[in-house]
Amino acid sequence: MEKIKLIIQIIIAVGIFNVWLLNFKSPSKYRGGNSQNMSDEFNAYGFKNWFMKLIGFLKLSLAGLLILGIWFPILIDISAFLMGCLMVGAIFVHTKINDPLIKSLPAFVMLILCSIVIAL
Repeated sequence: MEKIKLIIQIIIAVGIFNVWLLNFKSPSKYRGGNSQNMSDEFNAYGFKNWFMKLIGFLKLSLAGLLILGIWFPILIDISAFLMGCLMVGAIFVHTKINDPLIKSLPAFVMLILCSIVIAL
């Protein structure tokens, strides 16, 4: 079970790093509204630029803490819980702007993965 937990931690972290570092300016079928990049997406939700930076900082920090949890297991549960909370928020804002359910899929999958990490 510990290996499964470790693999899921890495999947969550790599997923966050991918979205917020590698594909920040790239279009995706999962972006909110008709957004072509992360800035457009947060504008579609009605958020200011500073809020996007805050969410990015939080998600990247929590992803980093999940990686650090490999060596410091005390960090895992709180990091997964807080990441899950951010994913609930992501699902909520997709719903708020009437996005099709498919656009909430990545956040929903991440929420499930975070829940599994906590349960294990």
